[in-house]
Amino acid sequence: MVAVFLMISASLAMASTKDEVQKRGYLQCGVSTGLPGFSNPDEKGNWTGLDVDMCRAVAAAVLGDATKVKFVPLTAKERFTALQSGEIDMLSRNTTWTYTRDTSLGLNFAGTDYYDGQGFMVSKKLGVKSAKELNGAAVCIQAGTTTELNLADYFRQNKMEYQAVVFDTSDQTVKGFEAGRCDVLTSDQSQLYALRIKLANPDDAVVLPEVISKEPLGPVVRQGDDGWFNIVKWSLFAMINAEEMGVTSKNVDTMKNSSNPAVQRLLGTGGVKGSFLGLNDDWAYQIIKQVGNYGEMFDRNVGAGSPLKIARGLNALWSKGGIMYAPPIR
Repeated sequence: MVAVFLMISASLAMASTKDEVQKRGYLQCGVSTGLPGFSNPDEKGNWTGLDVDMCRAVAAAVLGDATKVKFVPLTAKERFTALQSGEIDMLSRNTTWTYTRDTSLGLNFAGTDYYDGQGFMVSKKLGVKSAKELNGAAVCIQAGTTTELNLADYFRQNKMEYQAVVFDTSDQTVKGFEAGRCDVLTSDQSQLYALRIKLANPDDAVVLPEVISKEPLGPVVRQGDDGWFNIVKWSLFAMINAEEMGVTSKNVDTMKNSSNPAVQRLLGTGGVKGSFLGLNDDWAYQIIKQVGNYGEMFDRNVGAGSPLKIARGLNALWSKGGIMYAPPIR
């Protein structure tokens, strides 16, 4: 099956994903079926979130217009097949970068746009203060995710038992938790905070302090199209570099006149050119002008400017106590 997918990938790559997107006039981007802060549609079908903005950044770089995106909602089980088969051009759906996924599915991870870790959410009325108190618990979990294996490892290592209650989507999972189908809901911590606000009474649930895994999340593309891989990868890197240089969506026009060579290279006014990516010289300017830098994207979707109010933590720039870091544009 994997070999078939690889053959499909290779044939699609020959057509050049960038050329296909530019010819079509819009980007097809795989997202979740609805996760506040990352990819979530409102009642009018308008998508918002960090993963959504990653799609828009690539559209801004390739098409010069961040609005030229068709969002394709996918469950965890559907996401890789959709990318392998060419249904979507890229996947931006809170997906963990792992060895198995990176080496056996014919896919490439184009960087990390959110450093996460798996945690647990419980009802306050249970009085549980630590995950070590969960022996014998029923655990709500979403199928087709890395959380299933992490959960099994954690309980085995701590000589505890559990009963898995499995759902296909995050919405079904949180409804199962709210209906009392399980004692605990486990997922990446960012998702727990996002799902918590979907509860009728968010204050009735608490996220436990333990983080039991590393979950680097980021955009994914098919293997075999290095040009497209570079575009998605450097779209993310441009946003991180922009935050580090203090270039924002509000000051980017003024910054085009900067005498700083690093800023000139970022904005295409000097030094390296967009032709290295097969794009216009202002590819990064378009991302920053229309979507913003990484800090702006984080704050409005999951950070202080959002209902989730998640601290930057590991996702702060390396120069501010975090591990968010991008190679230089030079």
